Amino acid sequence: MTRTCLRRTRGGLAMGFAAAWFTACAVHSRAPVATPVAAVDWTAVDAAMGRPSVAQSDDVHRFNMPRTDLHVTVDGVVLRPSFALGSWLAMKPVAGGVMAMGDLVLTGDEIGPVLSRLQAGGIEQTAIHHHVIRESPRVLYVHVHGHGDPVAIAGTVRAALALTATPPVAAPSTAPTAAFALDTAALATALGHSGRVNGGVYQVTIPRREVIRDGGFVIPAVMGLGTAINFQPTGDGNAAITGDFVLTALEVNPVIRVLRESGIEVTSLHNHLLNDEPRLFFMHFWANDEAIRLAQRLRVALAKTASAAPTR
Repeated sequence: MTRTCLRRTRGGLAMGFAAAWFTACAVHSRAPVATPVAAVDWTAVDAAMGRPSVAQSDDVHRFNMPRTDLHVTVDGVVLRPSFALGSWLAMKPVAGGVMAMGDLVLTGDEIGPVLSRLQAGGIEQTAIHHHVIRESPRVLYVHVHGHGDPVAIAGTVRAALALTATPPVAAPSTAPTAAFALDTAALATALGHSGRVNGGVYQVTIPRREVIRDGGFVIPAVMGLGTAINFQPTGDGNAAITGDFVLTALEVNPVIRVLRESGIEVTSLHNHLLNDEPRLFFMHFWANDEAIRLAQRLRVALAKTASAAPTR
């Protein structure tokens, strides 16, 4: 703030007022100076994490920790790690270090030790819940949040993961990639959005249209704030689907109605964050049916939300 004053003195600027002192002040607002965001040494962060990060859009780096050690089934479908068993942590440079957010896939006996280690290192938990139902064995998902030194955050998460059976980073496979069993172009047309094949799963992320903040920082969709839809082939043109819709309160029940009318189960509804603006709800789902029909019905559900417009 700056203050500019004009002082009226005795006999000065005569305006018929008796002897008096008068001060007129104008207060001018100056835009706050933005705190600079320091460059991050991602080589050092990767070393602290014990695995390489993958650069994303919006200056985000993401670490993937698939639970390839787990053999989880739902209704006879073996879940691929890239379908519903992928732990991850994403970091974005902000004032004061990085904003870190992620999701750890854990068994029941791993949760207690992991939470204690994360808390000891200053990493917060923002949600603990399930994503699918009828899975065997039971798995749970712990959402984490941190702000500060990226090397310290990476070291804490690595130490917490060491208390689990999460495998170390695997060497790149040299085996030829098998042909994907679904027509991804047809899926993209039916859904209205395209994705990519990763680990035998067709993954699609659809961002929301509004700006999302948490703790005053803008959080991009690649940090887990876009609707995620995964297709895992189950044979004869069918696919198991799972993922989560990112919704505002008024969108929750319209989407539930579309999913249930379409024969798609709603398996969980909850929050992932503590201080998000706008307040968001995450709705997980499951079905195993004809892939194109499921994509068409998911498109109808997306139309009930403020998600990005279809591109197809």
